[in-house]
Amino acid sequence: MSASLTRVRLGAVALAVAGVLFVLYPAVRPWEDESTTAGATAALGSGAWVASHLFAMIGFILVPLGLLALHRVLSRTGVERRALTALVVTWIGAGLVLPYYGAEDFALNAIASKAAAGQPLDLLDLVESIRFSPAAATMFGVGLVALGVGPVLAALAVWRSRVLPRYSGIPFGVGFALFLPQFFLPPAGRIGHGVLVAIGSLWLAWELWRVEAPRAR
Repeated sequence: MSASLTRVRLGAVALAVAGVLFVLYPAVRPWEDESTTAGATAALGSGAWVASHLFAMIGFILVPLGLLALHRVLSRTGVERRALTALVVTWIGAGLVLPYYGAEDFALNAIASKAAAGQPLDLLDLVESIRFSPAAATMFGVGLVALGVGPVLAALAVWRSRVLPRYSGIPFGVGFALFLPQFFLPPAGRIGHGVLVAIGSLWLAWELWRVEAPRAR
């Protein structure tokens, strides 16, 4: 097996693992009424909260590695620039959302744990301050938009490349395009979105894995 094909397959594995993590993220996340102190304390202070958001963060790190493999596969086609743009935009998006996810995961968990231990603090006010800080919220929003645009560009590159099956990038692109609006869905909808992202990631990963050596050079 050539070194180039090995890199493509490693990227395919990264994308497949990301897909699994993105369905575990909403499935493991505790769904309590976070508008109440009791619900916020139970949800944010749990180990499941930390684990679920960590799944998402690792997923965001792995997706660009999958798109790096896609770019390698499409590097000698007419859509190479589109594939490169998809990779760069997605990587930027991941970089912008990760700080917010870190605060959402570790900071909120630490605050909720202190509240559960009986420390006198206004948990809901602190949570709102962290989540809706103008700089943090702006970075998060821009990052999610980039994470929607990049995979859509990747899906278009796949469609026009004639190297991979045309439809194999569509669920992947749609899933990430819906990443921002899915935050407004109920728990079942968010889990369903995770399933869509998983299907899209796994399908594209499978097609990358099946690429023959000459195309991966």
